Order: sequence, then structure tokens, then C-alpha cells
Amino acid sequence: MLNKSIKFLIENKLVAVLLLVLFIGWGIVNAPFNWDTGFLPSNPVAVDAIPDIGENQQIVFTKWDGRSPQDIEDQITYPLTTSLLGIPGVKTIRSSSMFGFSSIYIIFEEDIEFYWSRSRILEKLNSLPSGLLPEGVNPALGPDATGLGQIFWYTLEGRDENGKVTGGWDLHELRSIQDYYVKYALSSASGVSEVASIGGYVQEYQVDVNPELMRQYNIGLHHVVKAVKESNKDIGAQTLEINKAEYLVRGLGYIKSIGDIENAVVASEDYTAIKIKDIGKVSLGPATRRGMLDKEGAEVVGAVVVARYGANPMEVINNVKEKINELSPGLPSKVLSDGRTSQVTIVPFYDRTELIQETLGTLNEALTLEILITILVIIIMVFNLRASVLISGLLPVAVLMVFIAMKLFGVDANIVALSGIAIAIGTMVDVGVILSENIIRHLDENGEKLPINAVVYNATAEVSGAIVTAVMTTIISFIPVFTMIGAEGKLFRPLAFTKTFALTASIIVALFLIPPFAAFLFRKKSLKKLSGYIINVLLVVLGIVAIIFGSWLGLILIAFGVTSFLKSQDRITEKRSNLLNIGISAFAIVFLLAEYWRPLGADRSILWNLLFVGLICFGLLGAFILFRKQYTRILKWALANKLLFLSIPTLIVIAGFSIMKNTGKEFMPSLNEGSFLLMPTSMPHAGVEENKRIMQQLDMAVASIPEIETVVGKSGRTESALDPAPLSMYENVIQYKPEYILNENGKRQRYKVNDEGFFIRTDGNLVENPNEVVGSEEVEKARNAGKKVFITADESSSNLIPDDDGEFFRNWRPEIESPDDIWKEIVRVTKLPGVTSAPKLQPIETRLVMLQTGMRAPMGIKVKGQDLKQIEAFGIQLETVLKQAEGVKTEAVFADRIVGKPYLLIDIDREKLARYGASIDDVQNVLKVAVGGMVLTQTVEGRERYGVRVRYPRELRDKPDDLKQIYVPVEKGSPVPLSELANIRYEQGPQVIKSEDTFLVGYVLFDKSDGFAEVDVVENAQALIQQKIDSGELVVPKGINYQFTGTYENQLRAEATLSVVVPLALLIIFLILYFQFRSVATSLMVFTGIAVAFAGGFVMIWLYGQDWFLNFSIFGENLRDLFQMHTINLSVAVWVGFIALFGIATDDGVVMATYLTQTFDRNTPETKQEIRASVVEAGEKRIRPCLMTTATTILALLPVLTSTGRGSDIMIPMAIPSFGGMVIALITLFVVPVLYSWKHEAQLKKVAK
Repeated sequence: MLNKSIKFLIENKLVAVLLLVLFIGWGIVNAPFNWDTGFLPSNPVAVDAIPDIGENQQIVFTKWDGRSPQDIEDQITYPLTTSLLGIPGVKTIRSSSMFGFSSIYIIFEEDIEFYWSRSRILEKLNSLPSGLLPEGVNPALGPDATGLGQIFWYTLEGRDENGKVTGGWDLHELRSIQDYYVKYALSSASGVSEVASIGGYVQEYQVDVNPELMRQYNIGLHHVVKAVKESNKDIGAQTLEINKAEYLVRGLGYIKSIGDIENAVVASEDYTAIKIKDIGKVSLGPATRRGMLDKEGAEVVGAVVVARYGANPMEVINNVKEKINELSPGLPSKVLSDGRTSQVTIVPFYDRTELIQETLGTLNEALTLEILITILVIIIMVFNLRASVLISGLLPVAVLMVFIAMKLFGVDANIVALSGIAIAIGTMVDVGVILSENIIRHLDENGEKLPINAVVYNATAEVSGAIVTAVMTTIISFIPVFTMIGAEGKLFRPLAFTKTFALTASIIVALFLIPPFAAFLFRKKSLKKLSGYIINVLLVVLGIVAIIFGSWLGLILIAFGVTSFLKSQDRITEKRSNLLNIGISAFAIVFLLAEYWRPLGADRSILWNLLFVGLICFGLLGAFILFRKQYTRILKWALANKLLFLSIPTLIVIAGFSIMKNTGKEFMPSLNEGSFLLMPTSMPHAGVEENKRIMQQLDMAVASIPEIETVVGKSGRTESALDPAPLSMYENVIQYKPEYILNENGKRQRYKVNDEGFFIRTDGNLVENPNEVVGSEEVEKARNAGKKVFITADESSSNLIPDDDGEFFRNWRPEIESPDDIWKEIVRVTKLPGVTSAPKLQPIETRLVMLQTGMRAPMGIKVKGQDLKQIEAFGIQLETVLKQAEGVKTEAVFADRIVGKPYLLIDIDREKLARYGASIDDVQNVLKVAVGGMVLTQTVEGRERYGVRVRYPRELRDKPDDLKQIYVPVEKGSPVPLSELANIRYEQGPQVIKSEDTFLVGYVLFDKSDGFAEVDVVENAQALIQQKIDSGELVVPKGINYQFTGTYENQLRAEATLSVVVPLALLIIFLILYFQFRSVATSLMVFTGIAVAFAGGFVMIWLYGQDWFLNFSIFGENLRDLFQMHTINLSVAVWVGFIALFGIATDDGVVMATYLTQTFDRNTPETKQEIRASVVEAGEKRIRPCLMTTATTILALLPVLTSTGRGSDIMIPMAIPSFGGMVIALITLFVVPVLYSWKHEAQLKKVAK
């Protein structure tokens, strides 16, 4: 069936052309990159920076204003948690009880559908028994989103027509605009789950009643409450028909102003009304707030846009931006005293679009460079321009086919998923290389005997089985990734899909598109002389036009035209013409690589980059060509010295397994998001003003760092169930500048420089060039010439002159070499008294960590028990011990201070109450209104709604002594002061009460030091704590237990899964090999390639961690820095790289063993010499395609290994095993023939005996 389809397409080339056009068009439509599709519709694959690997979680959020964490825990959280535990599919329930609200996090099993779980929760909430919760308390299901859905943060600011900050707006004005206009407009954008406001002041009407005047008029608080409630009411009185017209009747009574409340009648005596204004003061004021937002030291109003679960983040952000563009012209404006117009403007400070586009840009660049390098390898090693054009032309088609499959199967495009294509490029090309090489060989052997279609078909049919087998082993090798569960499964299953799609696409392209196009390209048909002249002239003319428009590619076109013209005039032979064309093509590709890759850095000239790219590409290709030339000689030696030779791969395998056992372990390398999230905490007793002061100090300190673009700090929580943060927790979103100034497309922008190396400003002044060392004499000379010389940190791109022939402008100071250096600066300037340190975190990383563990750090210890004080005390003991553990970052260790919040307890004396005939409820109601204030009703003012709060004036409730003078009405006689009915005392209590599955819990957070692996650090900490317990230095109290938790658990779980599934996958690969060769011995020979490559991958990981390896410079660039060599830990990403290697490692062995079998079947050797001669013959004929496949795999990974863009942190660890494994796996080109020879020589001896 397979061969029939191949034959059909070779004979019906139009069908193949139509298929090609379909794949190209459809692929462009579905491509995740922001391509201009022209007349084609755009329906891109959903994109995000990283998969959502958080738990399958739902939130039940319950508000109970003014209540302490202990009340919330006892009366809401605990009863609700016990009820919700019975829902099907629940894995665990985490909860936190805080001042005024309860958050319950229900974690479901991974296979439970998101919206199905929401339905079950709603069913349970609607069927709660009466009396379970306090009256008036209504638990609600949180938004249909996760913490990772926080994709867009913004502030509202007054700005002029030039975009400059003007101010002129009060915080309460901005908050009202946000809450009643902006919020609802953005909530209507498709894919938005909620828009949660924070910052500023929520406006409310405040009625401050004077208890002395109330006592004089004999008015109780309940009278005031009744009067306020009854003064805010509209009614409808049906209709009246007047003169045959129907009129709707309304009774207007809504509060519209302060005066309406002031004139509300409380009581009347002797025909005189006692109004609110007679016994108190009414004003507009701020409501109590539990969250603040600050931008570089100034309070602001803002919000976060949360994407719905499963929505395409990129699409949602674009929808939000469209709404902002619609909304912006209609936002309020005012004329300031200085004459400027200030308009409310929506200013983003966190936009995930940038990260997504930069990540996709990194992958797009890596894929482009891989394709270019692959084309270069094919041109040099196939040495046939038409074959090179055929393979390289169809490679992008296979990539486009992957995008089609991703759209059809619902696989999102992100850094991990698209890395599957990046690490598969080499294998995708291998298939085409093997097939094309076989077609060329058959054409050379055929001469003019058979028609071209028959030759191409025979060549394809000969290797089609081997190709399918080789690719199937690679696909099968990824079965372990499909079986991963939990976070690692969510992270890497998309990669397994894309790699499978890529390999499947490569088979389709190789077997169904390359043969028909090869039959067309390799046909013996010469162009008419006139046509040849026309084409040559066109090439030269096009080249000249291209040069006029500034494209150096015109030179290439002219070179092709001149070469073809000289050939047509018989000035040069066809062989020399082909050689020249190959040379021109190779130079063009190397130049393109130097221009777009720039491995030496953007600040180095194109010449140095060209020399380096040429050296590395032609150097490695030269090494491969030398290997091919010496292959026969080495193979003959290996056949003559089998034991000595086989000891080499044996030693490599032993070394590899030894390295594996001693390699550090972690879950995942961190993705560089281009921003940091600083999350320190203050002491639990800190109040609103103190937290505001600290937050502003933090923001101003961070903003003073030259590399920082913006910093916005949040204290407390947004108005969202997704954010349960206390006031003492800060979240400072820090955006730092890119290393070089970028243009609108995210590419480095060049700017004009003068002869002395200074950048030239638009105003004629100069800027110091951070790329060059400019002497003080030049600076002085420029200043003497009347020019101002600015330093880098003070410059912005708007003042510089773009120039394609200029230089890139570096934003960072010379001593800042990486984002880690920026983080160290942040840590240095944020050391404030009373503030804890914070682990190095980023916005997405933090949300994922908190979703998985419930903590704000990647590692920690959960201390569980039944007594909060015991939990806190033991946590503090663990904090002391952890600081001594090897690999633990001392300053990042912090145990929760649970019981540190000051409580003012009003203990009511029941006996005294009985004496006065009052009840507990009477006293509590007075306290609730007089001290905390009670929102009695809500005004309706157009679209806006504001609460009306009644309370005592601040001066009568600010101090405990003042509280004693609050008068409580009693059944008989005059009101009694509170001091007569209750005792007031201080006590320390919990700021937040956390629990898991109803057990109280506290966290001890910690982080690893640089250079240590997560798992190793946790194991060191566990061992140290156990040692302290065994020695009696640390005593675990009764009823207390502790448990390590963090992202490292994902690594342990993944290892446990892989330890079972990887051997199973290897067994399946072995079975596929067996069905191909029908020989256990031959299959085992091919299988040795996996062991050698596996060891080679670990050898490369070990070399990456050795300071001496490649520690020298070429053209002034240290190779260790260029390839970003540092200690590589054994993470799931690395294991995925090894799994990818398993499939690739068998490919050469399959091809070699297939031809060995065919050669032995044809030659039937009967002596040792004949066996070795047949082995050498097979090796000589198959070494070229095998070397080409290995070369493409190795060289194609070079751009990935030198990549520095967003997402490279994850791609590089996946690429290292394949790179190292395939370099070492070159030895299998000798191992398989040697073992094959050994087997047949042994059989020969056996027969002879």
C-alpha cells in the first residue's frame, strides 16, 4: 500500500503539487508566529509562554466583613471544608482563613474536567444544611480561571496628549472610574474571566454619630440604622392614564448627596424633627482597604485582567487591547490649573504578550537558523545543488504541517511544545537525506537504462522500510513522555505531540513529496539556448535591482547569472559550474547565518561573526569529511582489533552511567520571563500606613537601579478570590530593560554613531557607547566642541537616530552581564529593617509554584498539627536548623509567624449583663456599628454604587480607653458605658490560619543557593533535620508532624514514572528492530547505539560543568560563555532530551544494519576475509548518508545551544543530551559493523568445527 501510493504520486505529479500548495497554505494560516498571511485568513494555534502546569483547582470564597481569622476558621472554613471533602474526584483541600474572608482551594484529580468540578461544587453549596454557616454568609465559587490566568496588569493615570504623567486626579476618583467603567468594559472582552481592582480608595458616605448628642436626645444606634435604611428607597406605583396616555409612576427616594442623608429624620419630639445632622456629621470618605498599589513610590489605582481557563492568552490580551482602544477616547479628562489637559489613561505594567512574542521569536529564530544550517550541511555533504534545493525546500513544509496538526489536535504553541520541532529538525532532515542520497546513487548507477520515474520509485522503495522503521523507533521512544502525569505531564506532553507530528510530517514529505519532485528535478532535459540566455539576463538584472534597494543578496543572484552564462558559452565545464554554484550557495547561507545568528554577540561586527560562523560550520563539516575519508582505514583496523576497539565504547558507557549517578537533580530549569516578582513580607502586626511606607521604600529602591524599566508594588489583595494575600505580603512586579534596545518587532535596533564611537542624539548631543571604551580625551574633546555627553543609563531610544549601518545600544552597565546580576542588585537595595528576604521568583513561575504547593517558594516544609502556637514554635526551630544545611540559601529561609497579630479582645461579663437586663447581642451590635462601622445601605447614582456606613467619630474609637466610654442601651434606665459590661485586654493571635484537609498547617520556606540542585538541597536538609532529631537537639512535639514539599516532588514523581516506562519503551524499540531484521543478534547490535549515545549525553553534561572545558577565546569571545556552559542538573527537560536521543541513536544503526544484511545476502561471504570485505563494502556505501544524518542533527542544534532569547533556558537542557549523544554515537558507525563481522566470523568458525 505504501509503495503503491509512492508510485501513484510519482506518476501523477500534479497531485503532489496540489498537496504541497495545500500544506503550505494551511500551515501558514495555522502558524503561531505573527506572520502576515495576506489574502489568506489567519487562524493561528493558541499560544502562551509556558503550559499551565498548576493543579486542577477550584476556589470557594466567602466574605464575612470585620471578622477575625479565628472566627472565620471556626464558623466558615472548617464546616465548609468538611462538607466539600465528599465531592467526587477531590484529591486534597487547602484553606486559609483571614481577616474578613475565607478561601478554600479544592484540588481535584487531573482527569476531572474543569467545568464538571465546578458544577459538583455548586450542587454541594446549594445543598448545605441550614445553620451550618452564620446567617447572611453566602459562599461563592471563584472565577473560572487559575492564578496563571493573570495575564495583564494596568494602572489608571492622568496623562497629557504626549503621554506624559500629569496627575490631577484623586485616588478615589480613579478608583470609581476603574470600578464602574473600565472594569466592566474590559470584562466584556472575549475570554476574560474577571477584572479585579486594587489600589486607591473606595468612596463611601460616612455617618459619624456623636454618642453624647444621641444620649441627650435619647436616641439609640438602632434608631439611626433604621433612619438611614429607610431614607434610601425608590418605589414604583404602577401606572396612571392621563389624556389617553400611560404614565409610569415612580416614588423617588434614593440618596443622591450628603444633604439627603443629613436631612434623614431619626426621631421627632414636640413636633420637632431630630435629623442625622443634629446628632452627627456626614461626609464622603474612604472605605477600609485591604490592598494597595504603588508605582515607583506613588500610590496608584489599577487592576488585573484574568483569562478564562482554557482560553488562548494571546487572543484574550489582543481582545482586551481592542477594548482599551475603544474605551480610551471616552475616559474622563479635566483641564489642570497650568492649562494642560489631563485624561485618564490605561497604562499596562505587566503584559504577557511581550513574553509570549519573545519566546516565539526565540523559537522562530532557532528554527530558521536550524533550517539554514541544515541546508548548508546538505549542500556541502550531498554536493548536489538540485538535491539540496529539494530537501531544504521541503523542510519548511514539514514544519508547516506540524502547525496544522497542532491546530487539529488542540495542542497549544508554547516554549516547550515548539521545542519539540526544534529538537526534531535534524531527524526530519535525516529522512530526506537518506532518500535523496539513495535516489542520486541509483541515478548514477542507472545511466540511461530505465526511465526516471522507475529509477526514483526503485530507490524510494528500497529504503522506505528502513525510513519508516527508523522514524517509528523515534516516535515510540517518546511513549514515556505521553505517560507522564501531574505537572511534568502537562509540561512535556505537548512536546511529545509536536515531535511526533514533526516526525510524521517528515515521513509524509520524504515518501510522498520528495519522490515526485525528485523525478521532475533530476530529469535529463536541457533548456533551449534562448531560454537560458533570458534566465541568465533576468538573474543579473534582478541582482542589480536588489543591490540598488540595499540588499546584498543581489550579489548572489548576479553570481548565479554570470556562472550560468559562462557555462552556456562553454567557458567553464558543467562540473565546475556546479561547484561554483554550490560555493556561492554555501557562502550565501553562511552570510545569512552570520547576520541572523550573530553568535559572537550583536555588538561584534558582521565580519567577525562571519569568520566565526564559517570557522565553526566549515570546521565541523571538514571534520565530518575527514572522518568519511578515513572511515575505511579505521574500520579495517577495528575489524582486525575487535576487543581493543570495543573496549572504547564499553568504557564510555561505564563513564556515562557513573556520571548519571552523581548528577544533581531538579524539576525544571527556570524560564527567564524578563521580569521578577519580589515577594517579601513585613511583620504581622504592621498596619496599613506602615505597610504602605515599606512598599513605597521597596519600589523606590528598586526603581533606582538603572537596568529597571518599571516597578509596581502590591500590598494586600486585589478584589478577587484568586488573591488571598494579607496586607503584610508584598508583590513587586519588576520589569527590567532588555540587554539591547529593541525595535517594535522585538529585534535589536541599530543606532547612528560618529567616528569617535559616540552615539548621536536627535538634538545633536552625544551618548557614551557602552560597546566601546571611549577615552576621557574624546569625552573632553566632545564637550569642548559644545556637545553634551550623556551616559548610557540616562538614555532612551526616542533620542537616538536609527541607522541600519550603526551599532546596537546596550541598556545594561558593563558590570551587569545577566539577569542574575540584576536580581543581586535588587536583593542588595531591598534589605530593609522589619522586612524578610524573598526567593528569586518571576510572575508566571510564582503563580505555578503557589498553585502546586500553596506556598510562595519553590521549596518548603509543611508543619501540621492542632495548635497554632506549637506549629509556629516548631517552624522557627526548623528555620534555625535549615540555615545550617548545605546548599540552602540562608537569607531565604523563613518560617511563618502565625501567631503575631495583635488582638484587642472585648470580653463581655455575662453576670453584669444580667444585672442590667442586656444581652450579648445588644453589646455586639453596638460594637459592630460604633467601632467597625456598618454599611447599612447602598446609594444608586447612575452606574455607580456607594455604601453608607454608620459609626462613631474616629476620636471616640481610636484608643482602648475611648472604647470603654461607648454607651450600650439597656432595658431599663440610661445607657451604660462598655467598661461596666466588659473587660478589654490585649492578646496575640493568628494573622492567617491555613489548613490542609482540616489539619492546621504552617510553612517554613527556603530556597537553594546557586550551583546546587533542588533534590540535593532537600535531601541535605532532610538528613540534617533527622540528624538533629536523632541526637536530641531537635524535639518534635506530640501532635506535630512535618513534611518537605515543593516543585522537586514533580521530579521524584517523574523519575518514578520514567523508571518503569523508559525500559518498556526501549523494549518496544527493540521489538520494532527485531521485526525489521528478524534477528535478535542484529537488533542487539543496533541497540548498542542507544547505550553509547546515552553515555555520550551524560559525558557532555559532565563536560558542561567542568571549568576547563572549552575555556578559551576565539575572536575575543570565550566559548564557555558563548555556549552558556554551566552545571546542568538532571531535570525532566534533560530526561526528555535523552528520550529524544534514544530514537535518533538507532537511526544510523538501522541504516547500517539494513545495508549490511543486503550486502551479505548478495555476496554470501564464506571466508573471514570475504566477511570483512563485505562489511567494509557496506560501510563505505552507507557512511555518507549516516554521516550526513549525524552532521545535520549535531550542527542543527548549534543555534539552540548558543541561543540567549526567552525560552532558551528550557531548550538548551533538552538539546545537550542529543548533541553530546550524537557526537559520541559516531563510534556506533564502527560498532555495528564490527559486531556484525564478529557474529558472522563466529558462525563461520562454528561451521568449520
